[in-house]
Amino acid sequence: MRVGVLLAGGASSRMGRDKALVKTRGMSFLAHGVRHLWSACDSVVVVLGARAASIRDAATQEFETLVAEGRLHQDLLSAHVHGSDGLEVRFAENPGWRSGMYSSVRVGLQNALELRPTSVLVMPVDHPAVKPTTVVSLATAMESALEAYGGGKPAKGKKRAGTTPFAYALVPRYRQERGHPVALSPGLSRALLKDAEAENLSDAMRRNARLVGYLDVADPGVVINKNTPRD
Repeated sequence: MRVGVLLAGGASSRMGRDKALVKTRGMSFLAHGVRHLWSACDSVVVVLGARAASIRDAATQEFETLVAEGRLHQDLLSAHVHGSDGLEVRFAENPGWRSGMYSSVRVGLQNALELRPTSVLVMPVDHPAVKPTTVVSLATAMESALEAYGGGKPAKGKKRAGTTPFAYALVPRYRQERGHPVALSPGLSRALLKDAEAENLSDAMRRNARLVGYLDVADPGVVINKNTPRD
């Protein structure tokens, strides 16, 4: 299964209010992020930190409203297309959120790896403009790369493609600018989880990835992060 990790653990000091709950196009940044990741992932882990309980309660209520209004029907159809039986979101809390986003990355990866994923897609909550088609393209390209590395479909009794220790990252790129979400192999996810010395996710990938690939996309949303009310 593919697992998404949505990073929403910061204090949102520049936004002036909880960034995860800021609304655009009728939904919170958090709801947009979860739904975008659902387009390719079987489960999404939302990592919370500052004011975790209130954000989780607000998000739960918002998703209940979306279900009642029938607005998740297309999401469910997309889930069936990529082989999932339904939609799942899990909340995880990062007690060390004050130390920065990378601490939330590690909490998210720890929870994601418990699901034995074939790949992990990591995205900050402040990228609500990412297109679902971009997420699908990243996930599909990562799957193809891992199958190629593993030699295609495994023989009986052999490891399934995507469960090898190959430390590979795939990064979307818009007009030569790198963005989010990033796709990680399980091998790289395990390495990042163990690396407590890295300063941020980019640094961690440089330190641990055997190979970093880039997927050029026609989606400016991958490089648009909304940190202030003016963004």
